[in-house]
Amino acid sequence: MPGKKKKAFENVYQFKITLRDIRPPIWRRIQVPETYSFWDFHVAIQDAMGWTDSHLHEFQMKDPKSHAEVEIGFPNEFAPGTLLGWEIAMADFFAINNPRAMYTYDFGDDWKHMIILEKILPKEPGIRYPRCIKGKRACPPEDIGGVWGYEEYLEKLRNPDARDEDDAYYDFDHDPEHFSCAEVVFDDPEERLRLSGVVDSF
Repeated sequence: MPGKKKKAFENVYQFKITLRDIRPPIWRRIQVPETYSFWDFHVAIQDAMGWTDSHLHEFQMKDPKSHAEVEIGFPNEFAPGTLLGWEIAMADFFAINNPRAMYTYDFGDDWKHMIILEKILPKEPGIRYPRCIKGKRACPPEDIGGVWGYEEYLEKLRNPDARDEDDAYYDFDHDPEHFSCAEVVFDDPEERLRLSGVVDSF
């Protein structure tokens, strides 16, 4: 919850996040504190990938205790059983023997990301976490129409003659091959949660 004191931590979780169904792949490798909630993790994913966090999201993964598939994010009329991400500890679900989750962002464009826990490591002195240590390619622009819309956009990016007046909305300065870990800025997840006002809705 916003305003609470940040917890000390000794270990970090290293994840690889890959956007599905796009080739060449778009992916990031990040390290986050073991004390993170799923909301905190969501914010780190958004910032590392380059999304704007302007749509709903959801994690789907196996509960290591019940072995049932669960959804973590925001409850809604179509998924009333979804668990609140800011109330669920990431470490209660992710483990070396339970390393995978699906993360969906923007239920309209339906961007699906495969998340894999690669390692649990001791934190390094003097390093600020979360951090992005590797990645490839820029994430697609927001509201581009999902995987198929992005493929059409890339074709028009390569071939300006294929563009029409309906494409004036799109930014054709996008460089799909560009990514630099040095340009990733991680937001404070508690501050983003406070500013979003979503806690007051539940």
